[in-house]
Amino acid sequence: MRVAAYARVSTDRQHLAQTIQQQVELLRAYVRRQPEWVLDEAHSFRDDGSSGARLQRPGLDALRDRVARAAFDVGVITAPDRLARHFVHQMVVLDEWERAGIAVVFIDRPPSRDPHEQLVTQIRGAVAEYERTLIADRMRRGRLAKLRAGQLLPWTSHVPYGYRVDPERPRDPALVTIDPYAASIVQELFATYADGGATLHSLAEALTRRGVPTPTGLRLWSPATLHGILTNPAYLGQAVAQRYQTRTPQQRHSPLLPSGRTRERHSSPSRPREEWIIVPIPALVPDAHFVAAQQRLVHNRIVARRNLKHKYLLQGLVSCGHCRLCCFVRAGGGRWRPARASTTTTSAGGSRRR
Repeated sequence: MRVAAYARVSTDRQHLAQTIQQQVELLRAYVRRQPEWVLDEAHSFRDDGSSGARLQRPGLDALRDRVARAAFDVGVITAPDRLARHFVHQMVVLDEWERAGIAVVFIDRPPSRDPHEQLVTQIRGAVAEYERTLIADRMRRGRLAKLRAGQLLPWTSHVPYGYRVDPERPRDPALVTIDPYAASIVQELFATYADGGATLHSLAEALTRRGVPTPTGLRLWSPATLHGILTNPAYLGQAVAQRYQTRTPQQRHSPLLPSGRTRERHSSPSRPREEWIIVPIPALVPDAHFVAAQQRLVHNRIVARRNLKHKYLLQGLVSCGHCRLCCFVRAGGGRWRPARASTTTTSAGGSRRR
């Protein structure tokens, strides 16, 4: 009888601890004890450091592809929560296996046709999902409590330019230190920009010419990188949590991905300031420089050409007497050109779009 095995661990830490190899050895030992069962190495599937809360896993996808082709007769898994954490996800996958005529064996509970045993398996799946939700909520509330007490940094991976964290305890606010070289660059940026003598583009070009590495170690600075530095309240000594609010995107980032697959963050603070959680850290710039930089950024955003909207008296009411199309006004060369139709007649008598 052809057999397939599937193993999964949730985190990279579990993967490094060899727990997934322990699962694989447990599955192989179980198969060896069954007469006439054969486990081909090509039918051994695993997901290292993959969350069971979603079905999009390389190992599980490959396993489901084999199920669709009925490439084996029995699937062996250590426990239902290794297959999926959500009860609904478990039922989706198990229903696929049942339609393909493939049996599923969870070795922590021997297979049985008893409806009571099947009910217990389903109940265990529902309980596992409830426990996962409960644990996630407790962890979230615990993180918020530590943030409010100033015992936890809101930075998870990207440390603001100019700061260093302890490699052993990267989220301990008491162990945050200042990188002298990067801090001097940050202080220079705030002082120069607040003084009004430079733009983001000119500052980016100057840093690139000087060969100063970017926060990610690249050579070329961009105005967007400088904007992120100049608007970060961390340089006032405030590591802020709960500053942004996530939302489900309304459009696809790729034709291959459905809408709403990932979550994105607003480009500007979407939460009121009173909802921010501030963790004190060492400050790098004076309050006056930070406030002046914010005022310049707001002013430049208002007067930027892309944000200048002109309302015309006959907007949408004037059309070309020749082609009957709506006329519009186009800006260029530092002056406003007169109204013209959206198409123009060619020498061949046709029309082409401007």
